[in-house]
Amino acid sequence: MTVIKNIAKDRVLQITAALVVLSLFVAKPRLADISFSTLWSILGMMTVIQIFEYLHILDYFAYRLTSIAADSRQLLVMFVGLALVAGMVLTNDVTVITLVPLYLQIAKKYNLREILPVTLIGMAANFGSAFTPFGNTHNIYLMSHYTITAGQFFGWSTPLLIASIILLAGFVLFIPKQPLPTVEFQDIHIQTRPTVITCIVALLIFAGVFKFIPSYVGAIAAILLASVYNREIMKNVDYAIVLTFAGFFVIVSVLQQIPWVVNLISSLMSSAHSVFLTSILSSQLISNVPSTVLIGKFTNYAAALFLGSNIGGLGTVVGSMCNLLVYKEYTDWGNHHPGKFFLGFFAFNIIGLLVLGAMGWLILDFVY
Repeated sequence: MTVIKNIAKDRVLQITAALVVLSLFVAKPRLADISFSTLWSILGMMTVIQIFEYLHILDYFAYRLTSIAADSRQLLVMFVGLALVAGMVLTNDVTVITLVPLYLQIAKKYNLREILPVTLIGMAANFGSAFTPFGNTHNIYLMSHYTITAGQFFGWSTPLLIASIILLAGFVLFIPKQPLPTVEFQDIHIQTRPTVITCIVALLIFAGVFKFIPSYVGAIAAILLASVYNREIMKNVDYAIVLTFAGFFVIVSVLQQIPWVVNLISSLMSSAHSVFLTSILSSQLISNVPSTVLIGKFTNYAAALFLGSNIGGLGTVVGSMCNLLVYKEYTDWGNHHPGKFFLGFFAFNIIGLLVLGAMGWLILDFVY
């Protein structure tokens, strides 16, 4: 019942399900348009993430690093750096859910700034997740849809990561160096053998993303491992995102059969730069995951779509699911009015979007 309740209360899935029902009155979706390989990869990744959560991997590193911070800027650098690295492997969503509450507890204890630091933790989680094929769900989709090789992908993601780090470094300089008592270290231990086994299963999922093995192999291995460790783990898996993606495939399949929609979207796909801009702008309205699935069906400019969809995670609070989670965690743990945080978060994100968007345009011109 817990699983069903969690699925049923997911707002994004509710909206997607409603759109799926409406789309069925327009045309019949085609089974061939549903990427089951992507769905298996996402299910496997969501399961492994919950296993890592169960093993407290991120908690360990968070407390270990923050226990040695000497001032508020150094503390933020550690949080931002950890968010960047964790986003690469544990996804941006899990990173934000873990690190934002921890930072806000420390900020409350020592009267530290909150709005810019929390915004930067969210940005870093987004940027880190953009670097790897499995860091976020739309990257998994792009890998499957365009059959991208590891060399191609990291050839695209590395320049974006460098530009993202430059942006984060610029923002961090606005945080004053406020002396900070040593943060008390929590006694959290890593279970070595379960962690190593989980990493091996994660590698199976990554192999499925790169199409070295069938994607269902890694997913099934992850489910079996979670069941062996603790059956409760499977109750916390984000099944809603898997179902949401399935819904996106159905909606896009229907849209592809509507002539005027095809003509409209196709007219925006005339060049790599137009795909880049369309992806960024549409992400601000419908989030970067559905935007990527929709645009991906109408263009072969995969690099431009990768760049636009990941940069498009900045900007509005709906630019990415990670942004929504940052806002939600702040409303639960923050010490200022949520409205004040919302305005600050939006302002800093728009600045980041404009700066990184300009750097992305140059990357598209001179690097890709």
